Amino acid sequence: MKTRTKGIIFFAFVGGIMLASGVTIAIPSSFFENSDTALDSLEDIDLDSLDYVGDQRLQFCSINDKAKSNSYVKEYKIPTPCTQPLAITTVPDGTVWFAQTNTGMIAKFDPLSETFTQYPNPDWDRLQTAWIEEALLQNALPIKLRSMMWGMDYSPDGSIWYTDGDNGAIWKFLLSDESYHVLQFPRSDDSEQVFPQKLEVDGSRIIVNDLFGSKISFFDFVQVGKEIRTFGIPSPIDGSLTSDFTIDSKNNVWYTTWIPNETGILVKFDYPKYEKQQAISSTITDGLLLQEFIEFYQFPSGMDTPNGIAVGPNEKIWVADTSGNFFFSFDPEIEKFTKYVTSIPHEDSYGNLKLPTYSSNPYWIERLDEKLVMNEHNANRIAVFDPIKETMVEYTVPSRNTSWADCEGIEYCGVAQVFGFTVDDKKIWFTEWVENNIGVVDTSISLPFDIDLNRENIILERGETTEIILEFSSTDIAPHGHSVNISTTSLFTDLTINPESTEFYSNDSGSESIIVQITASESALPDTHKILLGAYNDEIAISKFITVTIE
Repeated sequence: MKTRTKGIIFFAFVGGIMLASGVTIAIPSSFFENSDTALDSLEDIDLDSLDYVGDQRLQFCSINDKAKSNSYVKEYKIPTPCTQPLAITTVPDGTVWFAQTNTGMIAKFDPLSETFTQYPNPDWDRLQTAWIEEALLQNALPIKLRSMMWGMDYSPDGSIWYTDGDNGAIWKFLLSDESYHVLQFPRSDDSEQVFPQKLEVDGSRIIVNDLFGSKISFFDFVQVGKEIRTFGIPSPIDGSLTSDFTIDSKNNVWYTTWIPNETGILVKFDYPKYEKQQAISSTITDGLLLQEFIEFYQFPSGMDTPNGIAVGPNEKIWVADTSGNFFFSFDPEIEKFTKYVTSIPHEDSYGNLKLPTYSSNPYWIERLDEKLVMNEHNANRIAVFDPIKETMVEYTVPSRNTSWADCEGIEYCGVAQVFGFTVDDKKIWFTEWVENNIGVVDTSISLPFDIDLNRENIILERGETTEIILEFSSTDIAPHGHSVNISTTSLFTDLTINPESTEFYSNDSGSESIIVQITASESALPDTHKILLGAYNDEIAISKFITVTIE
């Protein structure tokens, strides 16, 4: 289905929007007001008492005293308690860096020595003092200062940049002298709500999405001295959120902007055209209207919370939808969305909860060579999807926090809230926000079994049934049980999928085949669906997609 700007669009488009460009600002040493405040009244306050206590500490800081590992994933317990690690990145020397939402600091992990180093942030300490002072002045119960820090990236000048959503700022940490520098996020006026979220260093510029301010912001550091040039791409939709972004091979910026529970669009911003026009304009903002540089495409049905976005092979755009189990591709050449699905979460993620269906909630998506990586945070998995072969490998993160599911009577249950990850060659480093761990998936480790299907495309009439053969070939003599994995993009009962068995019994080096029946219901609507078929054990799921067209 074509969904470009032509035709009817189902949202309020704001016409005549000017690009908020060319603003020159200075980087202050600190943007915090009252940063030198020293409160006598804090002398009698135990700052630790302002942190999570009781059941909250178990819920947000960790249930498990030790990190866990399995055949493909290794975790490391952060020695400082309750840091709530979130954004994560790697630098050229191989070390891993991550932001701590409950301390305001960043920390380093050395994979060779398996040691952590934490870097105190004096600016954060001053902000926390002012934060507590304000609470006391308002006769409110003070709590510890925290902020969601979703985005982090390394800059070739030897610095690490990261976002500070709740304080409306971005931070720069210099590796050379271990110093912090903070930049207040630009806003049109003091009342504007901003929330810098994801961040990418792209040459001499830094790109950040402002989730609540609904724009993509650029910071250009080409200028000499401490001045920088900024501009923002505002959302074409009034009252919307603007989430993650990605850059294609032609330097176009793609991003999603949407109104929760209503609608939204995928936007392509022609950055090279903007640069050219900006260079010849008589004034920096003269005549530069948003509509001159964008194309937009209406979301397909079922795309509700499009957070992550990435450019994949063949310049297709991939979007992770956090509301359910789905992710989507968009082909710019034919202007078409295609819907895909992850595996369904298992009982060890949701416990005793009874629902008609369960959601894996893929959050972010990044590229790994010719593949794509997603964090299925509500299924406690890291997924690696091959869009060329249409195969999916989903790695189970071993630690779980029972506070985040109905786990009564179930020993191994819950989720670790794997919110952040970064791709470094064949390894995927990630953070566990409520288990105080970081971890790594090693995708170079051989897989324990292979999956094959005798058909990849099926056409069905309504009421018709067909059979396919799902072949399981074990390469691992370890005594793991393997279950049949089934998931589909089909809603309601348009498709019924029935395997002759739900288990594979080969635990040695051998193969086994199972016949799977696929039936289109008599009332099915004409459409094209994806079915994910494969096998899983308690450490990994390996599956392949088939395409089913109902005529």
